[in-house]
Amino acid sequence: MNRYSLALLASVAAAAFSAAPAAAAPGVDAKARETAFDALISSADQQRWLEDMSSAPNHVGSPHDKANAEMQLALFKQWGWDAHIERFDVLYPTPISTNFEMVAPTRVTLGGQEPAIAQDPTSSRTAGALPPYVAYQGDGDVTAPVVYVNYGLPADYDALEQRGISVKGKIILARYGGGWRGLKPRLAQEHGAVGCLIYSDPADDSFAEADPYPLGGGRPEHGVQRGSVQDMTTYPGDPLTPGVGATPSAHRLTRQTATTILKIPALPISYADAGQLIARLDGPLVTGKARGGLGMAYHWGGSDAVKVHLAVKSDWSLKPIYDVIAVMKGSTYPDQWIVRGNHHDGWVFGASDPLTGQVALMSEAKALGQLARQGWRPARTIVYASWDGEEPGLLGSTEWAEEHADELKRKALLYINTDNNGRGYLEAEGSHELQSFVNQAGRDVTDPQAGVPTVERSRAAILANHYLAPDSVPDARFDAAKAGGDLPLGPLGSGSDYTAFLQHLGIASLNIGFGGEDQSSGSYHSIYDSYYHVTHFDDPGLAYGAALSKVVGRLVLRAADGPRVPAHYGDFASTVARYVTEVEKLDADQREKDRALADARREGYFKLSASPTDPLAAPRDRGVTPLLDMLPLDNAADHLKRAASAADAMLARAETLPPATRARIDAGLADIDQLLLDPAGLPRRPWFKNLIYAPGTLTGYGAKTLPGVREAIEQRRFDDARTYIVRTAAVIEAYAARLDALVALSRGTA
Repeated sequence: MNRYSLALLASVAAAAFSAAPAAAAPGVDAKARETAFDALISSADQQRWLEDMSSAPNHVGSPHDKANAEMQLALFKQWGWDAHIERFDVLYPTPISTNFEMVAPTRVTLGGQEPAIAQDPTSSRTAGALPPYVAYQGDGDVTAPVVYVNYGLPADYDALEQRGISVKGKIILARYGGGWRGLKPRLAQEHGAVGCLIYSDPADDSFAEADPYPLGGGRPEHGVQRGSVQDMTTYPGDPLTPGVGATPSAHRLTRQTATTILKIPALPISYADAGQLIARLDGPLVTGKARGGLGMAYHWGGSDAVKVHLAVKSDWSLKPIYDVIAVMKGSTYPDQWIVRGNHHDGWVFGASDPLTGQVALMSEAKALGQLARQGWRPARTIVYASWDGEEPGLLGSTEWAEEHADELKRKALLYINTDNNGRGYLEAEGSHELQSFVNQAGRDVTDPQAGVPTVERSRAAILANHYLAPDSVPDARFDAAKAGGDLPLGPLGSGSDYTAFLQHLGIASLNIGFGGEDQSSGSYHSIYDSYYHVTHFDDPGLAYGAALSKVVGRLVLRAADGPRVPAHYGDFASTVARYVTEVEKLDADQREKDRALADARREGYFKLSASPTDPLAAPRDRGVTPLLDMLPLDNAADHLKRAASAADAMLARAETLPPATRARIDAGLADIDQLLLDPAGLPRRPWFKNLIYAPGTLTGYGAKTLPGVREAIEQRRFDDARTYIVRTAAVIEAYAARLDALVALSRGTA
């Protein structure tokens, strides 16, 4: 599911990695083990598995999805793991019928399955595939005029309001991009629309970026991006069992009471079909960035000039999902777990998303199994998980994490996630105390194209892109790259299987992958996400699949065998301090903008400057953002900085401490990230409990940091902002206090 934004990939801004001392290098024996591990990683294995696993439709409930789970189970057992399949039964709607036709000014039947492409062998194997659809839309049968809404995000509705255009009773046409797809029908529904069409504009993932498939990897004119529109920013997983595993005994909501299911029908469509509508729309001309890349004028529409009939009917029964769980028990600390996951389900064939990441995971598991047969045993228990049902809503990982929540909170030290992988630059997001940990692993793996450490290639790309397009690289990442230290981790939002671990259970997490030079955006969630596409345009030879296995394998080995999971708390402290500065600036900037709007409205600037061909009313006056008291956050960030500095100094000499003291320190660090959880959760979405990282309610995949404060300011919920300044400061203070206590323990003063 997870896709990095094009801007992020272009700048390599989320490449792995504020300068800090490097994590301790592995010892001689560990280095030899890692060298042996590398020798066991095979791109040929990965290509063979990828071709087989992507040979038939692989959606939830399909025979091939189950067969892939069973095949992996057999392989894990063959490689020496204690493995089993864990089944959950989840609400997963599949389309019975989809009907999309233009009925005015002329009747044209549109939609349907994408056509096969001769060069791509699997693109003709669609007999068992579902048609293009979006999961968890609301079934319905509607006929209404069409309004083009650009990306269909809040700013776009403001632009329509200024033009006097309403979507109430209309079907909206939104292009993919700008924010998560699920926001588009949700916001349309909230604004009174009766239906939603979403299309991939060629300006976003086709000929503006790459030659269309099969000449290049860009999306062809009839390609369609499937996906989920479940409101996962409220809670992910099975819509009927929030907070608990979807087992036979679970209490289930009804479809009508499940708040994450939408009420209006929605379909994804191709840009060829969208062009049929756009070419006929009337109303004011769309200009600037709101205009897409089709070779025609764009108009906002809204009149009866273009009407569409949209009908969707789904099978809303429960479907089985199959998580494959493989365990290698630790020899010294069996009740301390390092959990590693990727998902195996796709929207159709899923070769890039997710199977490029899944076969890398399988390579790691095979190599670790071979090391174990040669006599090595991990000190800590390693759990490898192949999740099912990620694409519709992080179903497999969320249900497993909810079902095993108490045990995971006691035992899991770290969750490492991958998803789709491609050619390019090392990218990492995660819990910021792990920044040096990731950088060290990245330094120790060679980039297959450039022949330098993967982190150094990422650093070079950041510096080059800053010269070519300065606005594309955030100052913090450029400064870190130029200084030559660790590259900053990005924050985790959502869109992949780390969500339940980090944001619901408070388990330190990482999301790792390569990308930026692949063309998988053009095949994303379509029938063209195939073995042929991957091996021609995304990662020929799966060289970067092997590199991913080597980076993640080091993280697993070092976390499993080290004295503790390597962490540098100063990185977390400096990151939190930066986030506090950002929300203070947000408050000040928004207040200044509010005052400027009030002045412009009073002076009549909008009326005087309005164009006769596109007269714009003044934006609504939303009042003036108050001056919020951020002192609790400032104090907490300062406390954390001092506590983290002392803790890092203590850990640098930890091996000189008595074993009993070390054990108590390690126990105190094991669950420290759980202190970042607030039992009440975030406003209006209590499932999300982490007050440092969360997916944005209006960004979806994109992260919001200090989300209780930041989003309350952005959405003008100022009472919530005041409340969450205090609550967020409290979790930061608790984290700092734990570090203080462990430092005192090391000094014998606790």
